[in-house]
Amino acid sequence: MNAKHNKFITNVLVPIYKCKYLPVLHIAKLFNLPKKVISIADKGVAKPGDPVYFTAHRGVTSVAPENSIPAYKEAVRLGYYSAECDIQRTKDGVWVLLHNDTVDRHFCQKGAIKDVTFEEARKYSFKGGSNFWAYEDLRIPTLDEFLDVFVGTKTRPQIEIKAETYDTLHEVVDAVVKKGLEDSAIIISFDLQQLKEIYKLNDKIELWYLVDRVTEENIAEAKAISDKVWLSPCFDKNDKESFQLAIDRGINASYWTVNTIEDAKMLYELGLRYYETDILTN
Repeated sequence: MNAKHNKFITNVLVPIYKCKYLPVLHIAKLFNLPKKVISIADKGVAKPGDPVYFTAHRGVTSVAPENSIPAYKEAVRLGYYSAECDIQRTKDGVWVLLHNDTVDRHFCQKGAIKDVTFEEARKYSFKGGSNFWAYEDLRIPTLDEFLDVFVGTKTRPQIEIKAETYDTLHEVVDAVVKKGLEDSAIIISFDLQQLKEIYKLNDKIELWYLVDRVTEENIAEAKAISDKVWLSPCFDKNDKESFQLAIDRGINASYWTVNTIEDAKMLYELGLRYYETDILTN
């Protein structure tokens, strides 16, 4: 999808899509209604004085589109322990919040983010996500704008590096340090080498190693960087045996994505306290 086609989408199709008098927007609203977060305290999961530390997965996506500034402001308002974002680089080297390599899933426009400039991407319009129509001038945010949300708050910014890059990782570290969030930010990646490079750049920033199932191998890989490196395993790909393995080996772990009271209760009873979620809250 070239720039000419996206220009047509932006200037012609988007105004039609966003027109409140036409049925297309009303149909889209039906599939993107906001949801109320579920309190585990109300369900009797956590005990007083022994809380769960929740990470808002891509922000509070039950009330605002994922990887959008309103979703992160809501995470701060609700007192989440941390809030996770995904970052990619534009053609001209600007770090922006986006999960997929392409913009197609949540924006009206098409194409790979690495093939467009930030100025072009900034004009793209959200076509989905909870309550997307309610936020005025909602646009793709930069990493700096994401970090600004957490300055002076107790909620920790969590940054997942999606771009396949090593020589530009210093830009992410520099952005964190510049905002004074060196002791608060968490950087996460599936790419072990990226974590190694970041640790060389700044050993004060907390690192989480994204994995599927907890194994002896990935525990050893994380600890080889530093004893302070966490695991961030996929909840659905683990069981009581692998949950217990992390506990027995003494490595901190935060599990994604935990979205039901039943799953939260099971983890809590095992003694695990760090979960990433789309819908749960304390």
